[in-house]
Amino acid sequence: MLGWNYENVQLTMDKYAVCAVLVVKQVKANTLKPDLVALDKYMEFTDAYKQTGPCCFSPNARYIAAAVDYRLVIRDTLSFKVVHLFSCLDKISYIQWALDSEYLLCGLYKRPIIQVWSIAQPEWTCKIDEGPAGIAYARWSPDSRHILTTSDFQIRLTVWSLLNTACVHVKWPKHPVKGVSFTRDGKFAAVCTRRDCKDYINLLSCDSWEIMGVFAVDTLDLADIEWSPDDSAIVVWDSILEYKVLIYTPDGRCLLKYQAYESALGVKSVSWSPCGQFLAIGSYDQMLRVVNRLTWKAFAEFMHLPNVRGSSCAVVFKEEDEQPQLDIAGLSLNGDPYDNSFDMSERQIGVRYEVAELPITLPFQKPAADKPNPKQGIGLMAWSSDSQYIYTRDDTMSTTLWIWDMQQLQLAAILLQKDSIKAAAWDPKSCRLAFCTGSSHLYMWTPSGAYCVIIPLPHFTIVDLKWSSDGTYLLLKDKESFCCAAVPILEESTDYSSDE
Repeated sequence: MLGWNYENVQLTMDKYAVCAVLVVKQVKANTLKPDLVALDKYMEFTDAYKQTGPCCFSPNARYIAAAVDYRLVIRDTLSFKVVHLFSCLDKISYIQWALDSEYLLCGLYKRPIIQVWSIAQPEWTCKIDEGPAGIAYARWSPDSRHILTTSDFQIRLTVWSLLNTACVHVKWPKHPVKGVSFTRDGKFAAVCTRRDCKDYINLLSCDSWEIMGVFAVDTLDLADIEWSPDDSAIVVWDSILEYKVLIYTPDGRCLLKYQAYESALGVKSVSWSPCGQFLAIGSYDQMLRVVNRLTWKAFAEFMHLPNVRGSSCAVVFKEEDEQPQLDIAGLSLNGDPYDNSFDMSERQIGVRYEVAELPITLPFQKPAADKPNPKQGIGLMAWSSDSQYIYTRDDTMSTTLWIWDMQQLQLAAILLQKDSIKAAAWDPKSCRLAFCTGSSHLYMWTPSGAYCVIIPLPHFTIVDLKWSSDGTYLLLKDKESFCCAAVPILEESTDYSSDE
């Protein structure tokens, strides 16, 4: 039998607002003094800053870039003061940092042109224009000195150098955004092309940008590719109309041809584990399948069912409204509810997690059979940095986040929200998951439990979030603004199902 401990704290500071946090942790019922979750879950928030488009951290976590119409605003993540302000020729549609954090490209797709800016030399400028061919997408190469652009209608992919005026063309790229993958060491690029109604993979050297080899792949309509973390293999998967996952060596030998079923919508998401040992495949049949890289065979299949049985080992965290909030200063309710002068509108309504009893039936929405692109299957999926956990979201149950334990090969937790889950991201340095639902709350899960964070900014709703590369900051994005949250370092802790 298990007992549960709840903590609810509210606190404010002058410079930053510190959130109210509800922590739920599972402990043994016969423990006299339960092991409480440490109250280091307080998070400091910056003010809200304006944005009208993309915004992201630099790879070295030192800067944050935000698009405000045609202006590119660069802030320092230590003081959040503006350190650079660049003016583009049109509204910014897309931004991307170079891996060395020295350069930043802005996609002005209405023109369409690419403008490149330097952090070290603000007076330096660069503009890339493909002319009538247009630009559908642009990305940095791993060396941070070359830019790859894809023209409209996938006529060609062009490699532009910032060191000289040389450029290299690759004809008939398969996709404008997808279909390009770099090795971890930055030495090679795999580019998908299509000609004569057949898909090919072109291997390019990132030093000379010469084509080192070309081989055909056994796909009807290639969807995307990705190098394995150890750069020894390339995974290829077909369009949603054909369930087919292929593994190739760089010289074109097929190591695996995996088809779980036929005559139905197929693969929706694919992801390598950071350790490179596992390949996760999410599909439209609501299944998560995991392939072992050593044997190239599927060793685990996880089904997403709306009915969770009582025999399941998973803990179900259910989001519930809570009111009133506790005032830590006076240890009393915020006002007398029987006083006529008490204003109900002044009370903050928070949320908390409660542990639901099993069995439980999760909210389920059956997709329309007469509409294309049905909302079903594994739409969100990502591994934790240590490859122990993977989260998934089945689009027919958009308010539910599933967390699977790959060591135990079982469901570890279910987080049942009131609203649909918009985005989720793992901490790059520890086993901590942050996600949002388009509300004014931030949600987090760790192996020690789950908790809700109240955003202390008026009318701020989180529609997207991103971690800094060092795991110290979270970028929280609203529709017209963004803020950053300083996240405490997560101490090592054991799973809540352990015998602490």
